[in-house]
Amino acid sequence: MTAWLLRALALGGLAVVLRVLLGFAMGFVPTYGLWLRLLCLVALIGAAVAWGLRDGRADRRANPNSEHGADLTILWLQAAVVGGIGCGLVSWALDFVPKIDLGDAGLLFESTAASAFIVLLIFVPGLVGVAVGRLLARREHDRPASTETLTPAGSPA
Repeated sequence: MTAWLLRALALGGLAVVLRVLLGFAMGFVPTYGLWLRLLCLVALIGAAVAWGLRDGRADRRANPNSEHGADLTILWLQAAVVGGIGCGLVSWALDFVPKIDLGDAGLLFESTAASAFIVLLIFVPGLVGVAVGRLLARREHDRPASTETLTPAGSPA
């Protein structure tokens, strides 16, 4: 399985699961809707940032020279587009299942606006994670090997 497809299935699937759980939770405790939506948003963004952080660190460790690193932008864009569109279509189909309430949005809305929102929720945090991961790995690489304090040349030790 290619790397972008794995990310698309995992993060798109996570978005669907969070939407279904949010639908169930809104039926039981509708007064906490704001907090439940925020929790789902943080969970999806956190998963994308964490995976991007892992990708960025692994890429910088494999390629210390920034000119020869992998093109993670395209990988994350492919994952975000497939995950977002897949999430929209699966959510639209799940809305026909009895007892699952996802807001009764139509196919046009789910395949365009909702999908675009999920694409942004996967792509932007993923790239932020990649950038931070590369920065952290570069700092680890640039750190001196020994932790001893070095004395300047010519000074008594």
